[in-house]
Amino acid sequence: MFEFQQFIAFLIGLTVLIMGFWLMFFLISFVIYWAFGGAIDLIKENKAKKEQEQA
Repeated sequence: MFEFQQFIAFLIGLTVLIMGFWLMFFLISFVIYWAFGGAIDLIKENKAKKEQEQA
């Protein structure tokens, strides 16, 4: 059977693993949001530049 120290070590390891997963999930979603927003902004700027050149 497991000892108490092994159980605590398992819980600490599981906590670190879960925290790492959610941190990675947050950071990846933030990077995707940043890249998508930047691309939309770039498209809008190019569109406005083309409209200004045609006028």
